This record gives sequence, structure tokens and C-alpha cells, in this order.
Amino acid sequence: MKVLMINGSPKAAGCTATALKEIGRVLEQEGIDWELYTIPTTPVRDCIGCGGCRRNGGQGCVFGDDCVNELIARARECDGFVFGTPVYYAHPSGRILSVLDRCFYAGGDAFAHKPAAAVASARRAGTVTSFDVLNKYFTIKEMPVVASTYWNEVHGNQPEEVLQDEEGLQTMRNIGRNMAWLLKCIALGRENGVPVPETEKTFHTNFVR
Repeated sequence: MKVLMINGSPKAAGCTATALKEIGRVLEQEGIDWELYTIPTTPVRDCIGCGGCRRNGGQGCVFGDDCVNELIARARECDGFVFGTPVYYAHPSGRILSVLDRCFYAGGDAFAHKPAAAVASARRAGTVTSFDVLNKYFTIKEMPVVASTYWNEVHGNQPEEVLQDEEGLQTMRNIGRNMAWLLKCIALGRENGVPVPETEKTFHTNFVR
């Protein structure tokens, strides 16, 4: 079993990464592999709604000049996810939103029915709104949401300040324990013949009669 953690901060060793690594330490203790992937600082396209990913036979986004298709491929090999973001103007980073918009639209099947958690990192405020935005990706792809003992957030302007946020770090560790527990429950269910729920064919209501 493996958890993919996506760092939506341009800082590979910043506050968001510090929070994600705290989760990783617990996953290791629980026998779960994990990988921390920091979204590159090179330009990332927004989704332009071209529909090309619907016509290319499930090959991902038609634009292959950034990290989106690489992330979709990694997601297919993983069993759970943690998405971390810094708070910019009481909102997730534009970088992680652009990536998730396209990953979930062009490769949503790579995420479906796999547990996920969102983590927000801020100096002071805006974490709850950022946390809420990321959770909406999970609920549109039937992903069990991994909870903790408080909102999934840490506070600090520098990594060393995050390490002083005792409650925030405890929240991260409990995410790790709950993620490991859920992954093990899913694995046991699979071993005992419990199938993934069958999803009805999508029906889009474009207007109200």
C-alpha cells in the first residue's frame, strides 16, 4: 500500500512539506509506503475545457508540457492521497487548483474510491476555507475523506514555527493513523470479496425543467 502526498507549495521544504512529512512518519510506523511529490515551479496550465481528454482514449490531458499527466500516472499506482496547500488570500494555491482541476477531469478514475485527506498551512488564517475547497475534489470522485481530531491545518511562517504547533502536528499524526486504518480496512474488504461500489452511468442534468 502506498500514499501519494502532493505538495501544492513552491517550497519543497517549507511549512506545507513539514506537515506532510509528519503524516509520512506515522504511515511508516504503520507499514504504509509514501511519496512526497512537490508540484514543480515551472508553469502549469489551467484547464481550458477543450474536452480533448474525453476524446483521446483515456490518455490523460492533451497538454503534456507540465506535470499533470505524470501525476495521473503516479495516482494510478497509489492507494491513498494527501493534498497539501499553503494559504494564499484565504484560498489554496493557484498551482494546486490548476493541477487538481486537470487531474480530476482528465484522469479522475485514477483517484476514484481511494481515500484522501487535505491539509492547509498558514501563518495565521484562511486554513478552513482552503481545506474546504480541496475536500470538494474528493467528494465528486467517491473518495472516502480521511478525517482527524481537528481541521487538517498547521500554523507557522517558517518550518521551525510549524514544528512548535503541537496541536497541528498531532492533527497530522492522527491523519496518518486514520489513513493507515482505512487503507487496511479496504485491503481486508478486497481480500474477502467486498467489491468497489458500482457507479451508475453519469447523467448530466444541464437545466431544470
